[in-house]
Amino acid sequence: MHRGYQNFDTPFGIKVFSFFKFSSLLISTTSPLHRRIPKRTVRMSSSSAADKPSGEPSSSSSPSAAAAIDFLTLCHRLKTTKRTGWIRRGVHSPESVADHMYRMGVMALVAADVPGADRDKLVKMAIVHDIAEAIVGDITPSDGVPKLEKSRREREALDHMCNLLGGGSRAKEIGDLWMEYEENSTLEAKIVKDFDKVEMILQALEYENEQGMNLDEFFQSTSGKFTTDVGKAWAAEIVSRRRKSNSTSPSIP
Repeated sequence: MHRGYQNFDTPFGIKVFSFFKFSSLLISTTSPLHRRIPKRTVRMSSSSAADKPSGEPSSSSSPSAAAAIDFLTLCHRLKTTKRTGWIRRGVHSPESVADHMYRMGVMALVAADVPGADRDKLVKMAIVHDIAEAIVGDITPSDGVPKLEKSRREREALDHMCNLLGGGSRAKEIGDLWMEYEENSTLEAKIVKDFDKVEMILQALEYENEQGMNLDEFFQSTSGKFTTDVGKAWAAEIVSRRRKSNSTSPSIP
């Protein structure tokens, strides 16, 4: 769930999906995890007129209709991929990767302005930071995959998705945002990484309240790991609400 091996461990695991056979737009269910993504000729966005509605101007910054729908079809996997940490803990009807990414986008939208941070970039980064999981699934340190191998798989998947989109400035923007997040190289990346952890513990609190579970390991895995003011403030509020909830409720098993 947490890309690029953030500087903390979480209980989430891997749910591997076989690589996308782009020639037929079908997902193979038999390909092994280590299989490399096949090379593919990039379809640039300056497609033939047949790909565009009549009268629509060609633009090198926008993918063709066919490339956009191919890309979005692959992104559907994010809607159907359940967050594996919740599955392992027996959570009923756990959230998907897309659910997680969506609320992170809302977090970026409603958070107070941070001096020096680009709010639009925060929203965009939040909704692409897990996008490679559409192909490689949810890999975390507890799965025993070496950091370099995890990074290679995700980078390769991201490159393939950008190629599928047709290259061009839209694909480059997605790739740049994803890499910036992975490298934790900017203020925006640090804020979004905190949103990633905040969203997880908020979801954990909600599952505890709704399903009477004890998901303390998710709180322990992020304790002291928030690096931004907004992340620290929101995490403290969630922890405070959890304490109040636990003090007024029967003991959580």
